[in-house]
Amino acid sequence: MPQKNLDQKLERIRGGDYSPADFIIADAKDGDMGGGAASPGLARDAAGKTGGRMLTALDYRRGMADMVAAAPVDIMLTSLSANEVLTAEGVFADSAVTPAIRMNEATDIWGFRGASYRESPAVPIRTARVDRARALCDLGLYAVTFYNNPEWDVDTLEHYAAFRDEAAAAGLRHFLEVFNPAIEVDTGDADMGTFINDCIVRCLAGIARSERPEFLKIQYNGARAMEELAAYDPGNLIVGILGGGAGTTGDTFELVRQAERHGARVALFGRKIHQTEDPPEIVRFMRRVVEGALKPSEAVRAYHDHLDKAGLTPWRTLDDDSAVTDPVLKDEAS
Repeated sequence: MPQKNLDQKLERIRGGDYSPADFIIADAKDGDMGGGAASPGLARDAAGKTGGRMLTALDYRRGMADMVAAAPVDIMLTSLSANEVLTAEGVFADSAVTPAIRMNEATDIWGFRGASYRESPAVPIRTARVDRARALCDLGLYAVTFYNNPEWDVDTLEHYAAFRDEAAAAGLRHFLEVFNPAIEVDTGDADMGTFINDCIVRCLAGIARSERPEFLKIQYNGARAMEELAAYDPGNLIVGILGGGAGTTGDTFELVRQAERHGARVALFGRKIHQTEDPPEIVRFMRRVVEGALKPSEAVRAYHDHLDKAGLTPWRTLDDDSAVTDPVLKDEAS
């Protein structure tokens, strides 16, 4: 078995030997846990136009297998059912990519067609069984959301503790996703980024080293919040970012540039990878941006040049795709 890129990079990051080449990238293709049959998205024709046909689970898994074969990512995050199929097909057998499984799906990620679950506080639920996941791989994702409400937040923490007990007994390590709440939450004079930072540190302060998460997956709440959390306990608390919506290619490259600059060491992107013309190539350009070889705007132009040479029709014009549309990124956009 080849040594996994993830383990080597985590060792260097924890040891204080990080360089941008150690930045960890995960392809989060676990959308079926929250989005249902719509997760793979719409099929596109040769001109890049969407029609009425939805992509299928087979299409979704083929994209996972293609990404693992191309190996620009360090982690492939999937549902348990998808991982089971890929493992049976030998997709991970000779790969340096680490497989991971989403281990819970609280109702605030239930975003399928017609659903309104995100309008209410998350209700904890865990479909995937730890023993079934551990038979396939040794890394899982657990997600939590905090609402500044004692009853809801204690319930969330108790469910997380129960998961950690099972995971530790089975030898399943995990990383922790902490969402910004989807509903309005009153945090007084504190902004959401500092509220989330304090929730994370308080949550982890009572957890033994043997059951701590390998790293975090959080929303990018701006430079100040990222720098504060990344600097808090860098040997024990590795911070990663989630991607959110697909956005533009400019958004994708700007997000990884700013987050890494301010202390993030991991990016776990779903739609920002999946909903692109060439997913493996977008990851390769993400790495070039993180490593300083290209500015985000230069990387968008180079990516469009690649699409032209590869005979792939871009889904947006170069100008539209270069735009930075996420408000939290605009002040530092380059």
